[in-house]
Amino acid sequence: MPRQTFYNLPTEKQEVLIEAGEKEFSRVPLFEASIANIVKEAGIPRGSFYQYFHDKEDFYFYILNQYADEKRKRFIRLLEKHDGNIFYAVSDLCEDLLIRIDMTNDKQFFKNMFLHLDFETERAFLSDMNYSVLSEQYKEVRDLVDTTMLNAENDEELFHMIQMLLSMMLGNIARKYAVDISNEKVLHNFTTQINLMKKGFKAN
Repeated sequence: MPRQTFYNLPTEKQEVLIEAGEKEFSRVPLFEASIANIVKEAGIPRGSFYQYFHDKEDFYFYILNQYADEKRKRFIRLLEKHDGNIFYAVSDLCEDLLIRIDMTNDKQFFKNMFLHLDFETERAFLSDMNYSVLSEQYKEVRDLVDTTMLNAENDEELFHMIQMLLSMMLGNIARKYAVDISNEKVLHNFTTQINLMKKGFKAN
């Protein structure tokens, strides 16, 4: 995460650096990104960058966490809207993300992210789960879920159910870019997978 010196910057200067980072991470995926390009675009010395962030990975995941926070707040609102029905909420979240990505100027940023989705990227984007049943982010989601419609025997099982749904959602969005399918096909596939989960794989 950013060093304190970054937070000490005026908001305008923070935004200039973030925009430069978004531009570079939209041009190429993280592993090909150049700090030289970022500092040139931002108009700052290279040494200043390291006063704000440890490395380009630190910077990238900071930017990604900003998007993740927007996603988390939207997921909370959708759970409230659907009275805790996690299946409706996560379906709407998937559709919202697809629409937002198509409409944003950062479309290429997200495309690069999903085409190179790995454990660290998924963990950052699913920060509301934080991969721990003890995290405050997870508890906030858990407390809104209507557990009466789920076959979860304990908190750990509920945690894994929510995690599986969100991970499955990300996988379907990633597939959109990997094989060039429409948003409608993504939503159809995701809905089919949700219905299979609700029905269960094992025959009676």
